Amino acid sequence: MTGTPAVDDLPDVFPPTLREVMTRPFWIGMLGLALLVAGIFAWLGQWQLGNAIDTDPPPAGMTEQVRPLGEVVAPGAYLPEPLVGQRVEVTGSFVAGDFRVVTSRYDDGTPGYWVAGQFRVDPTTAGVDGPTSLAVAVGFTPDRENADAAASALSDAPPQDVTLTGRLISDEGAKEPPRDADPLEITAMSPAALLSQWSDIEGLDVYRPYLVSAEAFGALQQIHAPAPTELSSVNWLNIFYAIEWAVFAGFAFYMWYRLARDAWEKEVEALSDDGEGAEQPLPRP
Repeated sequence: MTGTPAVDDLPDVFPPTLREVMTRPFWIGMLGLALLVAGIFAWLGQWQLGNAIDTDPPPAGMTEQVRPLGEVVAPGAYLPEPLVGQRVEVTGSFVAGDFRVVTSRYDDGTPGYWVAGQFRVDPTTAGVDGPTSLAVAVGFTPDRENADAAASALSDAPPQDVTLTGRLISDEGAKEPPRDADPLEITAMSPAALLSQWSDIEGLDVYRPYLVSAEAFGALQQIHAPAPTELSSVNWLNIFYAIEWAVFAGFAFYMWYRLARDAWEKEVEALSDDGEGAEQPLPRP
């Protein structure tokens, strides 16, 4: 009669090593998926890094060279970032009745008001077809009464056939006036907001940026318009994003390793529970 084998006669059952688990087909497939995800993240990081450094930055002092308006921007087009603050020259005439006061202005730290008007550019010098207007800020004053008086006087007798020089600035965007203010009050230097109050606009093209005139008109002060700060050739925000993508790529590998190790630890624990009461060899990492 055959008896029950002794515990010492049972074959040893060794748990799998971590390496054995990682080299199973399932985890090899998961490694391939992690490689694919990490490759995508690495490509995104490379793209961000490629856009972080401007290999062809604009030359220093470029904005200080006076250029014809038509060479810098076209009507209806956005002003490129390197050209914000560019000094330009344009010839034309102001339109009667279209000078407006712009509130919430600061001139070298002093609060006050701008007066802005519709400047109908000369097509022969600006290289445009048909009627085209440019919003021009013609002066500053800290007093509202002076601003209203200057706007009224310039509207009655607008300067004609003048050549302006000044800095070209991007549209600030229209803003709603305060609740207790005049609904027609203009609180931001926005050609779109000015256009809504201009006359004779049928078929009119308008420049998106506005001009800060280097010459003050009427009884106004010259607007303080310093040269823009030179842009850095390195975009540190893009470099930060590139580092983030590199971290994400490394995290994809870590997740694969962590999941495989968890599976290994559960398998070792299950074998230990099955052999409870019997002497088990220690798991090998």
